Amino acid sequence: MCDGKDHKNGKWAKQILECRHEDGMWGNFHALSRPVGQKQYSTEQALRRLLILGYTIEDEPIQTIVKRMEMCIKGEKKIDGYYEKTHDWPLFEKLMLAAWIRIIEPENKAALEVAYSWAALVEKAFEHGRYDRDSDMKAFAEQHKRKPKSGFETGFGMFYHAALLKGVLQYQTESLFLDYYLSRNDGMFYTYAKPLNKLPDVFASRDASDYLAALEVLAEYDLAKTKLKFAADWLEENRDENGKWDFGAKANDGIYFPRSDSWRKAEDRKSDCTERVRAFLKKVRG
Repeated sequence: MCDGKDHKNGKWAKQILECRHEDGMWGNFHALSRPVGQKQYSTEQALRRLLILGYTIEDEPIQTIVKRMEMCIKGEKKIDGYYEKTHDWPLFEKLMLAAWIRIIEPENKAALEVAYSWAALVEKAFEHGRYDRDSDMKAFAEQHKRKPKSGFETGFGMFYHAALLKGVLQYQTESLFLDYYLSRNDGMFYTYAKPLNKLPDVFASRDASDYLAALEVLAEYDLAKTKLKFAADWLEENRDENGKWDFGAKANDGIYFPRSDSWRKAEDRKSDCTERVRAFLKKVRG
């Protein structure tokens, strides 16, 4: 998720790794909200941030998390003791963990099995040329032998669905699936809560950074070069006179930014922003 300067040995990664528990985790797994002050990271927050700072499956901290997530998917060991009674929590955990594994290791066999099970639902839900809720619910009931009861079980509107399903859908279904995400009124749950086909009003803003985060997930799809051309054009139009990009000081959210140790100098902020935008454009422009 990082492309450019080496941030792996910077102060942000060091702070996260210093909070790591003996088992290589950071306590409970699930929490994708923004880290607040000195509050303990969730494992999911730590994982996301480390990936943004350049950590990969080649690094021991990521290997440890992936192994634990894979064990949970296979039913060999729980990821933690957390549980939500209002959901089919084991099903949600598999979706969530498989999505993260596929971000890190796309061909992981255990994660791919989960991906193909959800892909079967997507194929049915879009078989009439658009998303159809009745078809979605019917397919879910046939696969799981019960009616869907939680929001994540139908609709495919979450970050996890989008991250999980790259490379496993039929060509036409992928096209419809991306159109669906781009046109959803509430965007991509956990990432950006506005329509993705509407550009942010202000480029130098946290809103624009969050918007790009959702597009970065969709950029992993084969059809991204076509579907996200409008976003690539928007980014090109917002390059400054020196060929750099700047989301502004308010984009410092402790998630996507900063990457450099400090943003006291505007040049470091612009360098971080430019690094991120170039990585996105490399995927959607080639």
